[in-house]
Amino acid sequence: MKPRPTPASARPSDQALQVLADAIASLQTGEEVAAFLRDLCTPAELEAMVDRWAVVPLLLRGVPYREIYELTGVSVTTIGRVARTLERGAGGYALALGRSATSSAETTP
Repeated sequence: MKPRPTPASARPSDQALQVLADAIASLQTGEEVAAFLRDLCTPAELEAMVDRWAVVPLLLRGVPYREIYELTGVSVTTIGRVARTLERGAGGYALALGRSATSSAETTP
């Protein structure tokens, strides 16, 4: 079993994260990325990522948290975490949403 990191090293190293990012970037279609994610992640991890991604376009449109919860079933706590990341994160959500042809259409209520 992998030993648990100490709090100071709880985040992956920049180099390790870059290796993973490069692997994902090497994939050429949404189907390839989906296959990779299914192999890499547990069902619970995938569900958590899908939940977070589903609320991004709704938050960017200004939909209230309670309405997002009613539309998606995603907890208000998770919605708040995604909102904070949209405000103070690295900009990845907005970048991916802007480049994705299907993400905003699939999550539009």
